[in-house]
Amino acid sequence: MPILNKTQCETMLMDFDSLAAVRSGLGSGAIIVMDKSADVVKAIWRLSKFFKHESCGQCTPCREGTGWMMRMMDRIVQGHASMADIALLEQVCAQVAGHTICAFGDAAAWPIQGLFRAMREVVEQRATDYQPPLAQAAE
Repeated sequence: MPILNKTQCETMLMDFDSLAAVRSGLGSGAIIVMDKSADVVKAIWRLSKFFKHESCGQCTPCREGTGWMMRMMDRIVQGHASMADIALLEQVCAQVAGHTICAFGDAAAWPIQGLFRAMREVVEQRATDYQPPLAQAAE
C-alpha cells in the first residue's frame, strides 16, 4: 500500500475508508512503522526488489516494469538519480499500476507512488544532490 507520512498518520483513523480517502489502504492489515533513523527510500527500494523477484512475468507491464522500478529506485538509493529519473519512474509506475492481469502490478507500484506523494522532498533531495560524472574530453 502507499506509504503515509507522520502528519497524515497523526490526523486520521486507521480504517479502510479513512485510508482510502488519502489514496492508501490496509491491504492485508499489516502496518510497518519506521522512525527517523530508517532510510525510507531504501525501504521502498527493498519492497520494489521483492516485487521484482516475485513477479510471475506473465504480463509485460509487470515483467518489465518491476525491473525498471527496482533499478530506478536503486539509483535513487545510491544517489545516482536525477530529477528526470524521478519523473521517468513516476511514468513507469503509472504504466504498471492498473495495467496488469492481476493486482500484483498495482501492489508493486503503490509503495513508490506513495513515497512520491508523502515524502517527495526526501526523494528530490537525493536527486538534487546528484552530480553526474563529467564527460572526459576525447584526446
